[in-house]
Amino acid sequence: MMKRSYSALAMFVFIGWLLQTVSFASDQVKIAPEWGKVTYTSKTAISMEVCLEPPMRRGSPIHNQLFKALRDLHADYARYAPWFPYPRLAVPELEPPRDGKTSWDFSLLDSITADFVEATEGHPIVLDISTIPEWMFKTDKPVPYPADPDAIDWDYEQGTELRDPTMKEVADYWARMASWYTKGGFKDEYGNWHASGHHYKVAYWEVLNEIDGEHHMTPEFYTRLYDATVEGIRQTSPDMKFMGLALADPAGRPDYFQYFLDSRNHKPGIPIDMISYHFYTMPDVDETLETMQHTIFDQADKFLTAIRYIESIRARLSPHAKTYIDELGTMLPDPQAPKLARPIPDWYWNLAGAMWAYAYGHLAGMGIDAVGGAELIDYPGQFAATTLVNWETGQPNARYWVLKLLRENFNPGDKLVATNLESQSLFAQAFVTSRGERKILLVNKRDRQVEVTIPGAGGGKAEVVDQTTGSSPPATTGLETDGMTLNGLAIAVVTLNR
Repeated sequence: MMKRSYSALAMFVFIGWLLQTVSFASDQVKIAPEWGKVTYTSKTAISMEVCLEPPMRRGSPIHNQLFKALRDLHADYARYAPWFPYPRLAVPELEPPRDGKTSWDFSLLDSITADFVEATEGHPIVLDISTIPEWMFKTDKPVPYPADPDAIDWDYEQGTELRDPTMKEVADYWARMASWYTKGGFKDEYGNWHASGHHYKVAYWEVLNEIDGEHHMTPEFYTRLYDATVEGIRQTSPDMKFMGLALADPAGRPDYFQYFLDSRNHKPGIPIDMISYHFYTMPDVDETLETMQHTIFDQADKFLTAIRYIESIRARLSPHAKTYIDELGTMLPDPQAPKLARPIPDWYWNLAGAMWAYAYGHLAGMGIDAVGGAELIDYPGQFAATTLVNWETGQPNARYWVLKLLRENFNPGDKLVATNLESQSLFAQAFVTSRGERKILLVNKRDRQVEVTIPGAGGGKAEVVDQTTGSSPPATTGLETDGMTLNGLAIAVVTLNR
């Protein structure tokens, strides 16, 4: 009896697996938008994270390609973030003032900043020049920095206690930095004028970066430092708006939101114009495409759940503050390894792009004000798997083309409509754009074909990024019927003709 029972069970499991396999091989999905049923009006601007990296320096063989990619995106609120692994590039005052002299030197930072501003001309920008000079912290001995400005130095950032407990020294540093870029120059610690000639328009100044990791700041410490920085910058730039937190682990540290967003913890008159935080998916080291295509979307779903909780805190404590997820991307294990353990497979860029499009489709319906693709350029030793371009050629990869495809089709003011779909492997969201166009965002979350039927799609067009387009721009195809085939890990925007 038991043997026959086990045999029957085995046969049942086998038949179930066989039916599942057959259905996976021939997925057929019908998408039925209810065009008259608006569920939300999007506020979400699609942008890009631009972390300062040596390939952005003039003279780099891919310098021009990098800034062309940024320019061609035409994004509002691109975030420019010089940071601590490159002290000579990101810290213009590397030595403390002494004997009537200062070490202020913008010669390396200025050229990259100027190129960023030129490439984003006509669009509001965010500056986050985030690294506090190490001499402002108490350390056992002075913190050294490499002579080579292109060298990666993960040890530069040390210390947790400022040498000036009033925080005025740090606040004055940021005030001078802001004045250098927005007011044409500044007076140094001894009253000497340093002229820059820069009068850049900056929409938001983001106060520091990933403060839950960098210097391990507590919510209380950071809030005091934020207030001091805002006070300092507003003395010379009274119209500046400010962004706070830039958390690396927002899901794990809700206490930062609870404390920072409560106006009772700030000095009177200190604004909280916008909050920011980051998210990257991270599969395990031994995952293949077969497992990674599940892991990445599962992690994205957990992050979306965390966002809903964070947004509930923001709405309760600071409802007028906006939200910018200014680093959203994917990475692979051992991200700081100077040499890749194995080449990054081509399909990874498509999977990463699919995750980004999937997240955007949800964020547009959640009230998020802006989301930034992370990031313009990275390479081995510096989170290579997060790059939007090839670090050797400067050619945009599939992740960049997904970002650009979404940026050119969807904007704040678009209306999301109810989208009926019965599929675990396909994501679909229909929009009526601010221009009155009917568009549908499709994301194939799996590495297999899906046959899609959309009533009314015949006569329209589909713009597609998939594994056949690779590092090329999206392919545009006219739709003769209401049906189309979506390749594995494909992202498509379907525009209806009526």
